[in-house]
Amino acid sequence: MFKDKVFLVLLVLGLLTIVAAAGVITVQRGNGGGESPYLKVPDQSNMIVQESIPQETQVAVAGDSNATKSKEEMQAVDSGKATAKQETQAPAAQAGTDKNAAKSLVLNFTDATRMTWPVRGNVLLDYSMDSTIYFPTLDQYKVNPGVVIQGDVSTPVVAPANAKVTEIGSNEEIGNYVVLDMGNKYTAVCGQLKELQVTKNEYVKEGQVLGYVAEPSKYYSVEGSNIFFELTHEDKAIDPLNQMK
Repeated sequence: MFKDKVFLVLLVLGLLTIVAAAGVITVQRGNGGGESPYLKVPDQSNMIVQESIPQETQVAVAGDSNATKSKEEMQAVDSGKATAKQETQAPAAQAGTDKNAAKSLVLNFTDATRMTWPVRGNVLLDYSMDSTIYFPTLDQYKVNPGVVIQGDVSTPVVAPANAKVTEIGSNEEIGNYVVLDMGNKYTAVCGQLKELQVTKNEYVKEGQVLGYVAEPSKYYSVEGSNIFFELTHEDKAIDPLNQMK
């Protein structure tokens, strides 16, 4: 009986040893990287973090880029609008300034007004509508509706008073000329000009350059370079020297 008990004990111990050894082998296999019979579920927290960070980063970058682009585009548009507005308003402002300047000019010439000489020089031929005077180049006597004032070629010729340019023309006798409306039906004609500095319908101030003394026309070759200056009131020629300063 004792021997049988010992045998049974040894048998049980052997079975326990076998079971323990099998368990160790199973654990070692599991730790050794063998394939698990169970389906592994990915760690979703890590996946969410890894996916969400790039998305958030991408959205943030895209947002910044769009915001920057939008700001730059808005600035460019605003700048373009401002430039267009400035370009549109600049001529208007300039025209307005010229218009205001024109309005400030008083075209109120009277018989008491004294004019500036269009050019300083000797009077070569006097005004004479009541009698004839001798014209050396033409070698004849005739009336003279204006005065012929000596002047060196290229000398500046100025407006005698505030006026509006009503006509610009040219003819054989007095060459290039400018007609000035000085107000109250007083009109001045200045001829023998070159390089005109004014245009039709332009307002000019007293002393403003109209042009320069030109070479004399064939009607005044003997007299030499000069300015022809005529003053009329109500279309009737009057002596300009009576109105000169």
